[in-house]
Amino acid sequence: MKAFGLGRLVAQPWFWATAGAILVWLIIVAYAQGAGGGAVISAALNYSVFFAIVGLAQMLVMASGAGNIDLSIPANITLAAYLSTGQMQGADSGLVLGLLAGLAGGAVLGGANAFLILAFRIPPMVATLASGLVVESFTFVYSRISVAKPSPLLADFTTERLFGLPYVTLAAIAASAALILVLQRSLFGRSLFASGQNDTAAWLSGVDVRRTRVTAYVLCGTFTALAGVLFAGFTGGPSLNMGSEFLLSSIAVVVIGGTNVAGGQASVLGTWSASLFLFLLLSMLNAFQVGPGLRNVVTGVLIIAVLALNKTSRMQQV
Repeated sequence: MKAFGLGRLVAQPWFWATAGAILVWLIIVAYAQGAGGGAVISAALNYSVFFAIVGLAQMLVMASGAGNIDLSIPANITLAAYLSTGQMQGADSGLVLGLLAGLAGGAVLGGANAFLILAFRIPPMVATLASGLVVESFTFVYSRISVAKPSPLLADFTTERLFGLPYVTLAAIAASAALILVLQRSLFGRSLFASGQNDTAAWLSGVDVRRTRVTAYVLCGTFTALAGVLFAGFTGGPSLNMGSEFLLSSIAVVVIGGTNVAGGQASVLGTWSASLFLFLLLSMLNAFQVGPGLRNVVTGVLIIAVLALNKTSRMQQV
């Protein structure tokens, strides 16, 4: 019975990402001779939340079917950061309008991506990459005429803590719990997984596959924009390259976290675990003073190892 229970635990999509995060944290603590373990966890919870939010956004489109992906995420993050802080102009009076502007920009970009993919049958990788380039050009022009500075309330929300946990992390955890309920119990969640597993069978069963995928891309754009707004508050203001680090990380945390790239399955907990793993991994390599070239090699090898272990456990489960 114990072996069976352990086997089921190992087969969970979030297991290897969680195990990897714990292992890397232990290595960091051992390297520091037992000092700073709590500080590392605190920093991980404060920073990896942005990886997690963007990862959840990418997770939604990847779960909607094979080949679906959003490569406009970096441009979306930067656009949302500039649109929101441009309305705030460093004042709390512009906070609500700034949030609405940033989220609306992300939702429109997500809808535009879905339109290009579904109406013109452009491959998602090409459509989202092209739209991202257009948005980057627009953001560059807008940044030259915008007074971009986050409101003090937004900055405080992204940096201050309650019982040792950042407010932004607590809010993101609550939102993730709500997302789990939506995916497991709502019509949209069932439609999303059905479309991702087999869109033809889903259509024959009465699922509006096109509307489901449009919704997934719009939600992806909105979640990404939210991450951009929060990240601008966390860093003290937007910059033109602030979204660049989130492209590969958004894909990595989703895949490492156990979401099936072929669609039809998603793991919110796994995405969070993978976000912590990725941040702790980068922290460990920085602590070891690993150069950029070797750092990429080590990161790639460890990510492949986690993916291989995850796939092996799935095969054994089947």
